[in-house]
Amino acid sequence: MRAHAAGAVVVSPMLLRLARERATGALVRDHGTLYLVDGRVVHAESPVAPGPDVLLTAGGRRPRRGRIAVGELEICRLGALFDAAFFALAPGRGPARFQYGTVHGTHAVRAVRPVSAADVERETLRRRELLDSVWPYPAVDAAPVVPRPAAPGQTVTARGRALLAHADGTRTPAQLAWALGRPAFHTLLDVRRLAAAGLVATPPEPSPYDPAPHRPSPYDPAPHRPSPHPVAGFTPDPDIALLRRLRDALEAHL
Repeated sequence: MRAHAAGAVVVSPMLLRLARERATGALVRDHGTLYLVDGRVVHAESPVAPGPDVLLTAGGRRPRRGRIAVGELEICRLGALFDAAFFALAPGRGPARFQYGTVHGTHAVRAVRPVSAADVERETLRRRELLDSVWPYPAVDAAPVVPRPAAPGQTVTARGRALLAHADGTRTPAQLAWALGRPAFHTLLDVRRLAAAGLVATPPEPSPYDPAPHRPSPYDPAPHRPSPHPVAGFTPDPDIALLRRLRDALEAHL
């Protein structure tokens, strides 16, 4: 992440340059890939972030006959795009590279309306700032989620209870996202909120002076995969503000 000449923070200078060039291809980074057509993002994927099919199936929103409203499906796909882009644009250990002409082969690319690079950057920055405003301890993102007992009279939301019920002391937030069929960023946010409330242990921040050949990353692939059946008692609680922004973006292109 760099500072722009005008003082604004820039997540990926390469992404913005490719947007100006109206490039088509795949921007490959350590934690995911962004696919561009004419400089606009049409698809994003990350091993951390569950895709639309997982979100719809494990979240219990896919109808029995397999049909879902076109508008709802497109909002889900756009939400999954922003979710994967957040992790794909996370700081990595190696340089990013762009493969000109590479396109994604699934129908998702044709179904999702293109998103500007500026919108992807803006949403990624908003999410980073939101995480830090809730609980400024990023070590929580990479560590196994270890529940702590609630204080007398302390209430826990339904989302929090479902997450804590699946936290066995070994699963990381990314693995819980796959197990629950939730967006990975929303799971990170839930874990930070639980940590701020004292319901999840906060690991000590690693010292910069301690030798660490490989520190855990919250954006490493998640080996756990969700059950094909909806989680009992779990009702998706979407980010209403994000849904409104996605709706506005869709209406702007009509």
